[in-house]
Amino acid sequence: MVASMRSLRLSGLGQNAGVHTAPFPIQTERLVLRAYMPDDFDALHAIVSHVDVNRFLYTEPRGHDETVELLQRKLGNTELIDEDDQISAAVCLRETGELVGDQMLRWVSVEHRTAEIGFMFHPGHHGRGYATESALPLIDFAFADCGFHRIIGRLDHRNFASARVLEKLGLRREAVQIDNEWVKGEWQSEIDYAILEREWRAQRDLRQV
Repeated sequence: MVASMRSLRLSGLGQNAGVHTAPFPIQTERLVLRAYMPDDFDALHAIVSHVDVNRFLYTEPRGHDETVELLQRKLGNTELIDEDDQISAAVCLRETGELVGDQMLRWVSVEHRTAEIGFMFHPGHHGRGYATESALPLIDFAFADCGFHRIIGRLDHRNFASARVLEKLGLRREAVQIDNEWVKGEWQSEIDYAILEREWRAQRDLRQV
C-alpha cells in the first residue's frame, strides 16, 4: 500500500516519476557493484569502524551494533521511489570478490530532479582509482535511466582526496560554505560540487569517441 500511495503522489512529476531499481550487478574493468548481503558485515565493519574513514564524515567510528543497524538499512537500499531514498552499492574487486568500498546515490529532490553521490573506501584500497571507477556507472544510471537533471557532491573542505574524485568525475566546484556547520566540536566548512545532465551527456559522448 505504501508503494502504491507513493506512485500516486509521484505521478505527473516528469522523468523521475516511478521506481528506479539499481541494475545490479554492475561490472567495471576492475570492480563489481552489487547489492549488500547479510554476510557483508565483517567487510562493512572494517570500513565504517575505521578512524580515517570517519574523519571527514558526520559519524564517529561505528561499533558492532551500529554496523548491524547500518547493514540492515543497506540491505534494502536498491530502489529510488521517493525523496531521501538511496541506493547503496557494495563495491567489490572482480578478481577476488573482496568488498572494498561503498557507493551511495540519494534522491535529494523530486521538484528539482536532483540526486547526490557519496562514497567511502577502506584506507587499504585508497589511491587506486576505485572510487572514480565505481561512481561513474551510478552517475550514468542516475542521468540516463532515472532522468535526473543535476547530481551533487558535498564534502568537508579538508577532504582533498574526495574532491579529486569528484573533479575526475566531471563535477564542478560550485561553492565553499565557510564554517557552515558545527560538527564534532568544531566549525567545519563545506565544498559543494555539481554536474548537470547536459554536461554529463557531453562528457559521455567524449568517452565514446
